[in-house]
Amino acid sequence: MSFLNGSRAQKMRLPLFTQKGQLEVPTPSEKDWSKDDEESYVFKDPHQELDSLPQPYRMINKLVNLLFDRAWEIIEERDALREVELSRVRPTVYPPVLESKLSKRPRCLAVSQDYVFIAGAKGFSIYSLHDAKQIYVYEKFKAEVMSIWATDLGNETLMAPVDEMGVVRLFYLCKEGLFFIKTINEVDDTNKQTICLKMDISHGGDFAAFLLQGAGDTWLDVYKLPKEAWVKEVEHPQLAVNPKKKTKQLQADGSTCCLAEFKLSIPVQVMKIKPPKAITGSLFKSPLEVFAKMEGCYGLGSGQNHIIKDSQWEQHTAVFNATYRKYLDGEWEEEPLSMATFHFLFHSCLTVMPAEVKSPPGVASVLGVHWTGRHNFFLYSLNRNLRDRVDPEGVWPCAAPIALSQLSDCGSYLVLACEDGVLTLWDLAEGLPLGVIALPEGCSCQSIHFLKHSLVHEGRNVYPEGAAKSQTTFVVLCTDSSLHLVTAAGTRGPTISMLVERPIKHPEEALCAVAPVPALPGMVLTFCRNGSVLLLDVARPHVVCAFAPPRPYHLAVPWKPVFAVSSQHPFFLLRGDHPIGDSDTPSSVFYFSFNACSLLENMSNSCCIPQADLDAAGFPQALSLERRCEGIFQKRFQKLENKVMEKEHWTRLRRYSLFLQRESIRK
Repeated sequence: MSFLNGSRAQKMRLPLFTQKGQLEVPTPSEKDWSKDDEESYVFKDPHQELDSLPQPYRMINKLVNLLFDRAWEIIEERDALREVELSRVRPTVYPPVLESKLSKRPRCLAVSQDYVFIAGAKGFSIYSLHDAKQIYVYEKFKAEVMSIWATDLGNETLMAPVDEMGVVRLFYLCKEGLFFIKTINEVDDTNKQTICLKMDISHGGDFAAFLLQGAGDTWLDVYKLPKEAWVKEVEHPQLAVNPKKKTKQLQADGSTCCLAEFKLSIPVQVMKIKPPKAITGSLFKSPLEVFAKMEGCYGLGSGQNHIIKDSQWEQHTAVFNATYRKYLDGEWEEEPLSMATFHFLFHSCLTVMPAEVKSPPGVASVLGVHWTGRHNFFLYSLNRNLRDRVDPEGVWPCAAPIALSQLSDCGSYLVLACEDGVLTLWDLAEGLPLGVIALPEGCSCQSIHFLKHSLVHEGRNVYPEGAAKSQTTFVVLCTDSSLHLVTAAGTRGPTISMLVERPIKHPEEALCAVAPVPALPGMVLTFCRNGSVLLLDVARPHVVCAFAPPRPYHLAVPWKPVFAVSSQHPFFLLRGDHPIGDSDTPSSVFYFSFNACSLLENMSNSCCIPQADLDAAGFPQALSLERRCEGIFQKRFQKLENKVMEKEHWTRLRRYSLFLQRESIRK
């Protein structure tokens, strides 16, 4: 290639005027030249000399030039990005305050009260949140723990680890020790083993629901938890189901941990919910026959009680296949098993309940369920027995299949996100819909996180100590890595704003996960694809600071980080991985404290304002109903007084004008 370029370079040094055909050496004298040869000289562009190369050298030359130009463009682009990175203001990065070194990389973390639960190879470990000291190790499982659920029950904690085989167990943790309650889906025959796909525990720990799968079927088991009996059995072990002596185990640091060797009362199964059946042709001949053969009015509108014939369904299917034939040609994928999303709801005017059922306040009474690919949100009463027929007490139909739903921590607000990007907001406490809003075109919902609603006071965002009524704020993380803020207040309708745009030029900055920080209202933790952890203030919005484990630790799987945020303390935990190693390599869990950040020292105290100050400031959003009515009446009375004064002024003006008219006539 170099020889070819050298020969071509020699030819490029020839004069611009050359002869057509074969070149001849001119005679030494000019007078001997033939004048007819001057017509055979033509002008050629030097760049056209390369086009006269024979193949394949001409193609090789063009490819080399193309690669050179492309490489130069990449160099210029990287240089511009380097200049932008150097000029960018980077947030302050804070290191962790504590570290827990582990022998193996944990799959999950959980935080409840002052305890940290870390998954292990054959069990789990319990650590203190404040000093990272190990309290207890439980390793009696046959498989690795994949997820841990922990719920606060006041002074106690209810924990449910799920291992790699899909087996879920219930544990009760209190100051007396750790108590084993029950294995929910353990069977003797491994071929008939069921898998726990999802679970949830109601606020207060009165009910628990488990989504199980086995033998090609999926169903939802709901249990009532006897938490009052657990308290008595812990205080008086002789009341337990299988009373035995307690043993003590000596820990590495010399401390002792009380291990309970007797089981507590097992939960009572309330109902078993299966996915709704596919809509088929009806045998009813008229609507009157439908109502005549229905046992009750509950469940009407769920799509099962209709008079559509089989022939009508077949005609509809034929029309659909003919219209979308070009999209339907090809192999059909097997339809996956239906998955369920469920929430424990409190009693309200939106949840239909039997008249004879009375649920105490603060206790969940309704289970809301929706299945993948379905339009309906079903409501089931929790006050029933296993023998009772499981029919929904209410059905909320949506225009599109429900893709995602989220319930607020206080249980007052519910968001239903459909597959078409439309969000429906409900105020369950007041029984009012807060509105419907659509995400930007092309965005679909990935996760929803509720935040504490803020008010503007003296030019800054403040957060009332009490809960604001009919007002909610939440962030929506979309599948395109964009983050949106949705605010709804009363009848004014929800509003949506962009917090973080989709990173087009920097795909490594795409958001993978978002977590609210209860200790810092109005702030969320964002986890990026490049492994950075940022604290975002949604009120401005801007990045306050960043958090990172010490080197050489990093996030091995940044698009699926393992972390846990405390709901009661200003702490969050993050798993840090060594750059060289696999799942069996020693890892660490790092403790980050928001109080240790200099930028956040006064923020947690100044952002919350007492309810008395809001009442004195006259915020209509934070006042009680009586204060609002009183304020409206005072404003109305003030307007009436102003109208009386306006009447008096108008009368005086008329009298003065008449006086001026009389004076002008006299003159």
